[in-house]
Amino acid sequence: MNPVLISVILMLVLSLVRVNVVVALVLSAIVGGQFAGMGLADTISAFESGLGGGASIALSYALLGAFAVAISQSGLTDYLAQTIVKKVTGANHQSHQSQQSQQSQQSQQSMVKGAILLAIIAMAVASQNLVPVHIAFIPILIPPLLGVFNRLNIDRRLIACCLTFGLVTTYMWLPVGFGGIFINQLLHGNLVSNGLEIAASELPKAMTLPALGMFAGLIAATYFYRRPRNYTAQAEAGQTEIERASIEAKPNSVRLLLSFAVIVLALIVQLKTDSIIAGALFGFLALTTACGIKPKQSQDLFIEGAKMMSLIGFIMIAAAGFAEVMKASGGVPDLVEGASSILGNNKYLAAAAMMAIGLLVTMGIGSSFSTIQVIATIYVPLCATLGFSPLATAALIGSAAAIGDAGSPASDSTLGPTAGLNADGQHDHIYDTVIPTFVFFNLPLLFAGWLAAILL
Repeated sequence: MNPVLISVILMLVLSLVRVNVVVALVLSAIVGGQFAGMGLADTISAFESGLGGGASIALSYALLGAFAVAISQSGLTDYLAQTIVKKVTGANHQSHQSQQSQQSQQSQQSMVKGAILLAIIAMAVASQNLVPVHIAFIPILIPPLLGVFNRLNIDRRLIACCLTFGLVTTYMWLPVGFGGIFINQLLHGNLVSNGLEIAASELPKAMTLPALGMFAGLIAATYFYRRPRNYTAQAEAGQTEIERASIEAKPNSVRLLLSFAVIVLALIVQLKTDSIIAGALFGFLALTTACGIKPKQSQDLFIEGAKMMSLIGFIMIAAAGFAEVMKASGGVPDLVEGASSILGNNKYLAAAAMMAIGLLVTMGIGSSFSTIQVIATIYVPLCATLGFSPLATAALIGSAAAIGDAGSPASDSTLGPTAGLNADGQHDHIYDTVIPTFVFFNLPLLFAGWLAAILL
């Protein structure tokens, strides 16, 4: 009857039966608060107190959506999409082809598919470690490429897995960019503050095996989703009437270079100010000015972009309220203490239980960056009691914190890919992003984190 366990399971069940994720989060938080004995008034108060934690993220996503639509107006992403289309369809345009030429075209298309998937993974990795923009690149890059994905019959579930792999794996392994925040500040800081003596330089070694588990999941997803999947061909999938009207006039090279320069400047502003809001706002204003867009059309573009990202914003706000109720319920310590009392001193079962609890907590909170503080206070002394080494403790806590980031309906690592892939309404958040990423990343990471705790 643990309130955290009940809330997370209820939230997942409601999401699976296609109840809106925002509604599922609110209902699950209320039910969890009641099981914790908080009372309806205290539960709602805790939920409302946590909403502010998601407000800045929601505003960031709304501005990113507006920036993305403005970029599509510039013609830059359309030019990129058309260039890729030419590569895809340029093998042979003859109506009657020999068997050999057909095989050559299939081989070329397979190479193009592989190159696209590798490029998507590389950009997702760079968004965490090299150019820390997180999911900001997804609504800008992915929607204009949906037509290309349709031509190649690429299963979008595979693209979702590629994006989530890049968004999660490297920040939990490489101490650069967001990885520096996760490993050096959060993981190392919470380990040391709870009495574990370990150097920050040792943490990447502890997280190597869990990262390999994520890589194994990516290989499995690539094999499982290798078959072609057909989607409804739409006129420039994912584009609005405003965007389609702008593409009639092809941008010249000067306009393309100017648009690219604005994007770079917007990135610099974001990095200098450490604010997605500032970078996206600067990019939107600069790009609409540089492209000569009229004020009325600029307002329409902003509304269109905000609408595109509004669902993510509401989900993140609701997830922040849900997480606050879970913390206030006191269910996480009770969950760990109950598991440890049942398992006793069995390290194998204890490691498995701690990974499973981490999965439930992170899927409920929706962020590994917010989970470390919750579980490290309990896990560090528990691991010391059970005789785990410092490396094993670090691997266990780091993996338990990151495990639910992929596969959670409320995580931006799944919401971001859905926002890009569902721009034409043909990609379901739960069944095409959450379930695939849960199966191919959470389950391998569950085993890899357990194995690392046992071997290190």
